[in-house]
Amino acid sequence: MTTALCPGSFDPPTNGHVDVIERAIATFDRVVVSVIDNPVKKSAFSAQERVALIRELFGDSVDVTSFDGLLVDHVREQAADVVVKGLRTVDDYEYETRMALMNRHLSGMETVFIPTNPALAFISSSLVKEVARLGGAMSGLVPDVVERALKERLS
Repeated sequence: MTTALCPGSFDPPTNGHVDVIERAIATFDRVVVSVIDNPVKKSAFSAQERVALIRELFGDSVDVTSFDGLLVDHVREQAADVVVKGLRTVDDYEYETRMALMNRHLSGMETVFIPTNPALAFISSSLVKEVARLGGAMSGLVPDVVERALKERLS
């Protein structure tokens, strides 16, 4: 059984995240979605709120957890075989490749890249938060449950 771990800030979870996670579910036996809990970073939602949103989106299709510290330690704790990262742009590729190489150096851990659906490649959590703050339409950017949570949070 192959376990894939999908780490990210997911602040908030976007349709791009959903696309990559759904494709991981279709590819691997078990998928763990892990929310990075970085208390130094100013997030719109707490790690616990982001975990709850992802659980609401995926139900029992994935395991959801949060972590802080080194990803390689968390991967070991979750008994994952591979890390899955979505890629939108060349910049993502360059950054994520460096991270994947460092993680392999530290632990031998492998990373699998899933290219984002081109129709969703422009979506980022930071852009979604900006659109939400300015009262713009979020249709097609985030799932309905996330849109409601954003409107409640930012109103």
